[in-house]
Amino acid sequence: MRKLLFLMPRIFLGQQADKNKRRESISAVFSRVPGFEMQMKARAMTGCEQSGEGAGPSTLIKRAPAEMVRTEEAGSGVLKRHRDARHLRHATMIRSACVSFFIVFFLSLASVLFYQTQILESKKPYMREGLSKEARALHQACQALAQGTSEAFPEQPLAVLSEGLRCEDYVALNHYVTKPLSPEEVEFRLAYIFTLHKDFDMFERLFRAVYQPQNVYCVHVDEKSSDEFKEAIQKLVNCFPSAFLSSKTEPVVYGGISRLLADVHCMRDLVDHKWDYVINLCGQDFPLMTNLEIIRHLKTFQGKNLTPGVLPPQHAVPRTKFVHKEHLEKEKSYVIRTTSLKSPPPHNITIYFGSAYYALTHDFVRFVLEDQRAIDLLEWSKDTYSPDEHYWVTLNRMPDAPNSMPSAAWEGNLKCIKWSDQKHDGCHGHYVRGICIYGTRDLMTLFQARCLFANKFELQKYPPTVECLELRIREMALNQSGTDVETDWYF
Repeated sequence: MRKLLFLMPRIFLGQQADKNKRRESISAVFSRVPGFEMQMKARAMTGCEQSGEGAGPSTLIKRAPAEMVRTEEAGSGVLKRHRDARHLRHATMIRSACVSFFIVFFLSLASVLFYQTQILESKKPYMREGLSKEARALHQACQALAQGTSEAFPEQPLAVLSEGLRCEDYVALNHYVTKPLSPEEVEFRLAYIFTLHKDFDMFERLFRAVYQPQNVYCVHVDEKSSDEFKEAIQKLVNCFPSAFLSSKTEPVVYGGISRLLADVHCMRDLVDHKWDYVINLCGQDFPLMTNLEIIRHLKTFQGKNLTPGVLPPQHAVPRTKFVHKEHLEKEKSYVIRTTSLKSPPPHNITIYFGSAYYALTHDFVRFVLEDQRAIDLLEWSKDTYSPDEHYWVTLNRMPDAPNSMPSAAWEGNLKCIKWSDQKHDGCHGHYVRGICIYGTRDLMTLFQARCLFANKFELQKYPPTVECLELRIREMALNQSGTDVETDWYF
């Protein structure tokens, strides 16, 4: 009985056991008590139940099943309430988690949609807001030409207005960009050298395409050019504080030293201005990239000079082997090769052959103007053929020249030119001195090219080529702008 009394509280007070297991445990315990089954049968038959405080073991035994039931019912109720409370907490937690998830999801979705909308707005062509009716027609025609289909092309809708205009009106009416388009372009400034001799309308388009107020521009006009042409150029540069004519000019002869000296004269005028790179262009060049894209392209060369060229191929050796002389006439000028041999280059300099076009750093230009080797090489080059095609590249191969590239070759992508003796997709304009004048069907090639500039163009002969390029460059420049775009900048 002591054993029974010891076990019963643990049986009746256990609330974590399963209901069936508790019943099986209780039955097992009471089955071990002598006379338990007989007493249970007797109670079932008489239905009597003893009570009293001094009840003995038999009384406890008789009362045990009823107390067990009540204990089980109480325990079952507690378990049920505990289970219900737990389920309620779990349900509340799940609901809270679901609500939080959907809130975060919808906020994230809204943020993504807003961000994408901002991107689309920033990439939206500026022409949708401010392009004139004529320029819209040009845009559609250019798209058709680039895709190889034909469409009626408007007659020079971007033509420059100048007759009788004051400078302020000229700048505004012709949509010049009058403020820097980004801080990056203010910090990294370019200088340009233009060597011109004809075709004012073409140069005017070129100048408008590359003009940025923070940059500086030197224009060399051939002494042989007409007074009308000189006057038109002078009038143009007078409207822009950062543009000026070269203080010294040359009667330029194709293939002669005068072409090289024209650049040197402008360099002397530019050296005291603030800029990072100087680029030289002729009047028939045109940009294929925006000012910002040109800057970022130059930055990839980490401050080095770009002078494409290699050691002279066999066909170029006579250029510096024999003495050449400029022949200057009013109607026609050219260079004559004599039979006289030239002296060796000064300072035992190795001569290279390459492009007349370059992108040079400020320190290198000062080196060109001040270093004795550069000065002596310039003097030695005066009776060579096309010295601008060996002078820059030769100096830039000197290991101790500022920002030089001694091991460079043709890299730089400064200018796209279709030569008649080179493989390409064809010239859809015509050739002049072996160089393609780009036609309208060359537009797709020009759109896809990765050069900074292309050469050559004739506005009067193939106006759509220039018009479409100018419209495209302006669109890209304004789309890249980090500042507010002014109405006057729209075509």
